[in-house]
Amino acid sequence: MTQTHRLQQGGRIDRSRSLSFTFNGKTYRGHDGDTLASALLANGIDIVNRSFKYSRPRGIVAAGAEEPNAIVQLGKTEAGQVPNVRATQQGLYDGLTARSTNGWPNVQRDMMSWVGKLGGSFMPPGFYYKTFMAPASMWMTYEKYIRKGAGLGRAPSENDPDIYDHLNQFCDVLVIGAGPAGLAAALCAANSGARVILCDEQEEMGGSLLDSRELLDSAPAGQWVASTLKTLAGMDNVTLLPRTTANGYHDHNFVTLHERRTEHLADTAPKVKNRRQVRARLHRVRASQVVLATGAHERPLVYANNDVPGNLLAGAVSNYIRRYAVVPGNKLVLSTSNDHAYRAALDWSEAGREVVAIVDARANPEGDLIKEAKAKGIRVITGSAVIEAKGANRVTGARVAKVDLERFAVSGQVEELACDTIATSGGYSPVVHLASHIGVRPTWRDDLLGFVPGEVKGMHPVGGAKGVYTLVDVLADGAQLGAEATRASGIESVTELALPQVEARQEAPACALYQVPHEKSTLRAPKQFVDLQNDVTAAGIEVATREGFESIEHVKRYTALGFGTDQGKLGNINGMAIAARMLKRSIPEVGTTVFRPNYTPITFGAIVGRHARELFDPERYTAMHQWHVENGAEFEDVGQWKRPWYFPRKVNGKWETMDEAVSRESLAVRTGVGILDASTLGKIDIQGPDAREFLGRVYTNKWAKLAPGRVRYGLMCKDDGMLMDDGTTSCLGENHFLMTTTTGGAAAVMEWLELWHQTEWPELQVYFTSVTDHWATMTVTGPDARKLLSEITDVDLDKEQFKFMDWRDGKVADVPARVFRISFTGELAYEINVQANYALHVWKTLFKHGEKYDLTPYGTETMHVLRAEKGLIIAGQDTDGSVTPEDLGMFWAIGYDKPYSWLGKRALTRPDTARKDRKQFVGLRPVDPKVVLEEGAHVVVDKDQPIPMDMLGHVTSSYYSPNLESGFALAVIKGGRERMGEKLYVPMPDGQAHEVEVVSPVFIDPKGERQHV
Repeated sequence: MTQTHRLQQGGRIDRSRSLSFTFNGKTYRGHDGDTLASALLANGIDIVNRSFKYSRPRGIVAAGAEEPNAIVQLGKTEAGQVPNVRATQQGLYDGLTARSTNGWPNVQRDMMSWVGKLGGSFMPPGFYYKTFMAPASMWMTYEKYIRKGAGLGRAPSENDPDIYDHLNQFCDVLVIGAGPAGLAAALCAANSGARVILCDEQEEMGGSLLDSRELLDSAPAGQWVASTLKTLAGMDNVTLLPRTTANGYHDHNFVTLHERRTEHLADTAPKVKNRRQVRARLHRVRASQVVLATGAHERPLVYANNDVPGNLLAGAVSNYIRRYAVVPGNKLVLSTSNDHAYRAALDWSEAGREVVAIVDARANPEGDLIKEAKAKGIRVITGSAVIEAKGANRVTGARVAKVDLERFAVSGQVEELACDTIATSGGYSPVVHLASHIGVRPTWRDDLLGFVPGEVKGMHPVGGAKGVYTLVDVLADGAQLGAEATRASGIESVTELALPQVEARQEAPACALYQVPHEKSTLRAPKQFVDLQNDVTAAGIEVATREGFESIEHVKRYTALGFGTDQGKLGNINGMAIAARMLKRSIPEVGTTVFRPNYTPITFGAIVGRHARELFDPERYTAMHQWHVENGAEFEDVGQWKRPWYFPRKVNGKWETMDEAVSRESLAVRTGVGILDASTLGKIDIQGPDAREFLGRVYTNKWAKLAPGRVRYGLMCKDDGMLMDDGTTSCLGENHFLMTTTTGGAAAVMEWLELWHQTEWPELQVYFTSVTDHWATMTVTGPDARKLLSEITDVDLDKEQFKFMDWRDGKVADVPARVFRISFTGELAYEINVQANYALHVWKTLFKHGEKYDLTPYGTETMHVLRAEKGLIIAGQDTDGSVTPEDLGMFWAIGYDKPYSWLGKRALTRPDTARKDRKQFVGLRPVDPKVVLEEGAHVVVDKDQPIPMDMLGHVTSSYYSPNLESGFALAVIKGGRERMGEKLYVPMPDGQAHEVEVVSPVFIDPKGERQHV
């Protein structure tokens, strides 16, 4: 098809490159430099979608991120599907395939539109809440059809073939927005030696200068843009990021930038040298200072039928004409409340199209642009506004009338003007979204008729973002704030920027016009849309206020104003103004809604980056992993670690089962010597003058007197008094400790320590370093452990010189090592820590010397059996977030008289935690020794009680012990310590009930003689 609305010359497109694209199954052509939106307009496409609620025909309204209607589904293949892409932000490429997200059987003839036409008046705000509440059982059915009719895009059903990545960056000055203010600020900062990142969401940098009528140094504005960008690109201290949206602003000037690296090239990222390129990148930027040069969004006027295709923003009309050489119609009516919108009429006229009239709401507007329009013979109607658009699938006319803004009424006769395009402008709203992301409320300014960003430390709003609109002032403001940001970053010597000469224009003040009155009341007039994306009307907002919703946040939720991807870019101010009028308040009294990240939608791929597929949850291996593989270990996942589960052997031509292997390994440890790879235990190096004090606050027991060379077991509670982790901590020096944690709890404990240090006790001088990967750990345990280790170490292992809960420095297999005499089996045991790179050598040396002792490797399953026989807990298995140290019977590990209250101490004084019938840690011995109870099984008193049975507690750990020649279990039972010797029952789903005896949780060596030998 021919591009019927394309001018023969002008614009910034490359006419030498013609591109083919498909929209709703039809093929069209555009040019390199087009967006999908400009290409659709060039081809005369009026209807691009159907509306969210009423299925009304919708056309393109804007030219940037504020576009509410042209939300499309991209993708030629199933794997390349991308939902809800703004056509105004999608660069055109050859072969692009797009579809409307709503409309059945097609967007031109949507059957759902009859629902909107016939039933629209029966779908006020809150319609869904009021209509589909009953019966509750039908909600899932309702939701299915509501969702289907809502017009949202769909996610692909095949895996995404593309890759995405993250990049962490730091800069002195981050400039968000590369319009005139942003370019001036970036150039000033860069010339002064600052490290600068300049990002802009558009396909090319330049902002409003790309369609400006004004001259800089007597030359087209584009020339200054090109020259400035060339200068910045040639500087080593500058990073330019076009097609990059600042989508989230967080504390301490941490900003996330979404860079669309190859989305303008193809459905999926192209390959270079057979390697797929990155489709999108998320930059995680820590900036010393941020210059917010995000500009302002033009506000549309709210009038009857303002959603009919052919209703556009005035600025968008100029943008399409001057930047893309596209005139979206033939006969224009412009309705405005300010001078700047006159550009649209002038550009339209210079493009050779008819300007039917400019309708200005002000009584006597005066300004250079107004004079220029009148000099061209364009009719200017003052004190008036377009009150209604005519037409169904395209504008056919505009009804114009005098309006009384004070009385909110039509005050004159209505004149109908024949036209196919209506451009409107109700003023400008500074883009305050990013500044609001961290909770700072914007501030209303009556002189601007808009909100400006609130004060944020390290952030400098410039230009349109703070309500400075004339080009000469915008450039000066950008240079000034760029210099201030540079100085604030620590650079004292700032180079003054020579700004281009710009002819100052005289502009008259704008008037406050948001909703245009109609001859009929708002509730009876044709629909006047405030939020085009969510089908929110002025009548809907009036109804919400009449129903008692006074908070703007409640109005938002009741009507959907500013919901979804739109985030109120076009409609929020108008909606607030309507609510303010109804509530008889001012706009600042009504306030604004909360803006949240993301500023515009980004793909999940960009959020995830490389943390997908095999990198989503990386597998971690110990230094001895390959040895385990070669020796037939079966593995289990513990956190991210691959840990040996058990080591099956071939016996009489058959491989051992897990039970057989675990029995063999358990007996070997109890009667000879075994070895465990315990490298996965969390290890945190803690140093600083206040290290002891800190440990005393996070552990339940005392640490003030722990001497270097000694080790202590500790319990760590949440602030609710419930156990979160346990482990040993060794004193390496007076102010130096090594804490061990459970494998799965290492990251959580590290985060917990940092949280309390940084937020509650920052005055303490203490530092934490995770060293889990630095140190490999080998546990040698069993009666022959001392004999074996003595052959390869220079550490004195004499039981009097090296006692239980001591540690020593020395060498093992000629490798520097820390040897800890601690035990998780109840046997004589040594934990050997060596630098991980040498661990395999030490491991193999132990096996070489251990051959005579029949050294047996054992895995986590045997470890569980051995520790359970000794009544030793595993946090997260024998505890579940509702168990206190007292419930575990570990009163010996609780320092009630410590001078500083430790975390959880106060919670243990609550009546609930002092109840005698709390679940307490005990052992269970099945009456039938062959029975191995199911973990998680309930424990009851009466096995014959009908369901639901009264539960006393549950089994936490259960195993078969070859050492006891019986099954045994650990459990938490209500009042368990008072029930010793009592017989209880563990019912099974099949109807059986196993009889058990409540016993001590310590099944082997209750006096601890073996580990002290």
